[in-house]
Amino acid sequence: MAYIGNKPANKAVVASDLDPAVITGQTALAVAPADTDEFLISDAGVLKRLDASLIGGGKIGQVLQTVKTDVFQTSSSSFTDVTGLSVSITPSATSSKILCICTGIYGKTTSDNFHHQLVRGSTSLLANILDPGTNTNQTEVFSVQFLDSPSSTSSLTYKLQIKNDGTSPVNINRNGSNSTDRGDSTITVIEVLA
Repeated sequence: MAYIGNKPANKAVVASDLDPAVITGQTALAVAPADTDEFLISDAGVLKRLDASLIGGGKIGQVLQTVKTDVFQTSSSSFTDVTGLSVSITPSATSSKILCICTGIYGKTTSDNFHHQLVRGSTSLLANILDPGTNTNQTEVFSVQFLDSPSSTSSLTYKLQIKNDGTSPVNINRNGSNSTDRGDSTITVIEVLA
């Protein structure tokens, strides 16, 4: 086989063999690669260029949480914000998804139903009905999860709202009547990068 110039040595390539003006293995990336950065990969022995935008996906961008420790009570038959059970997040890209998780406890003195819904701003994302059944004056657990695609890089506020169907008020973070039988609620948002 003919070579232009000198025949290359039959040995592994090391950093000193590379021209720093062209390519270098001596400096590591100090930050995550931008989508426009490129990498060389070997595909069955053939060198190919790979854009950084094609690597990864599904990584966590940020996690924010609010913990509600005080009691909220309402008898309203219209959806009402649960004060202190909201969290705001600013997505880093319009392609990001936001996983919202809200859990806590509730209680009533009667067995009538109530509803809760997860909202972004004023947009309802997911609504459920809860029935305490015969477990009156006990604390019950609620949980709601939703993967949202807001297509936004503006600040977004996620919150829980509840409304009452019956005569006795709905309590968040305590049972129907005993103020010492209490717990905490949380709302968590997780940015999932595209």
